[in-house]
Amino acid sequence: MNDRLHPDATDTDAPVRYARDPRGVVTLTLNRPASFNALSEEMLAALQAAVDQVAADENARVVVMAAEGKAFCAGHDLKQMRAEPSLDYYQRLFAQCGRFMMALQALPVPVIAQVQGIATAAGCQLVAMCDLAVAVREAKFAVSGVNLGLFCSTPSVALSRNLGRKAAFEMLVTGAFISADEAREKGLLNRVVEASELQAEVARLVDSILAKPRVAIAAGKGLFYRQLDVGIAAAYDDAAQTMACNMMDPSALEGVQAFIDKRKPNW
Repeated sequence: MNDRLHPDATDTDAPVRYARDPRGVVTLTLNRPASFNALSEEMLAALQAAVDQVAADENARVVVMAAEGKAFCAGHDLKQMRAEPSLDYYQRLFAQCGRFMMALQALPVPVIAQVQGIATAAGCQLVAMCDLAVAVREAKFAVSGVNLGLFCSTPSVALSRNLGRKAAFEMLVTGAFISADEAREKGLLNRVVEASELQAEVARLVDSILAKPRVAIAAGKGLFYRQLDVGIAAAYDDAAQTMACNMMDPSALEGVQAFIDKRKPNW
C-alpha cells in the first residue's frame, strides 16, 4: 500500500517531486530538506505548477502533501526575503503564496497533509489549508513570525479557519510551539500517529476517499468551502498587504536579520 502512495518521481532534484499512481493518487513531496522545505519563490512556483497539473487531471482522486527531511515546512525563506527589502517584492511574494494556498482549497479532490516533522509559520499555514492532516507524534507546530517582529498575518487566515479564535490568536501572539496532540485537540490535525504508522494511516484515509464517487467528493468539497469561508479572498488580500507592510518595518527587518545571524534582535 505505501509503495502505491509513493511511486518513484521522475526528477529527484526538483524542489517538489510529483508522483501519480494508477488510481489517481498524487503525491507532492517538498524536496528541499537542507532548507527545511522553506517556501522560497522557486518552491512556491513548483507547488503552484503541481497543483495546476492536478486541477487539469480529471482522473486525479486525492493529493498527499508530503516532505523530505526533518521538517515538513519551516515557512517562507527568510534569507530570500531579507535579500530584497522592497514593498513591491513582499506584496508579490505573499500574494503568490496566497494564490497557491487558495488553489489547494479550489482543487476538486481532497488534499491530505502527511506531516513528519515541524511546521512553522507558512508551513503551519500549509497544514491548515490542506483538507485533512495526519502527523507524527513528534511533530510540532507554530506561527512564530511574531518572534522576529513579523506577525503571521497570512497564516492567520488559515489558522483562524481551523482553530477556535482564542486558540489561534494565542499561537499568533506568542509564537509558541504546540505539540501534535495539542494541534489535534485544537482542530489543526485529524490524526496523530507514531512515526512508523504515518504512511499507513494516510493510506487508510486515501482508501476511504477512493471508495467514494469522485463527483460527490468534488461537489461536496466545493460546497463545504463556499458556505464556510465566505470572504476568504478578501481576507487573503488584506493579510498579504498587512504582512508586506509589516515586513518593511525596521523591527521586522532587524528581527529577520538577527535570525539569519543567529543572534538576538536589537530592537
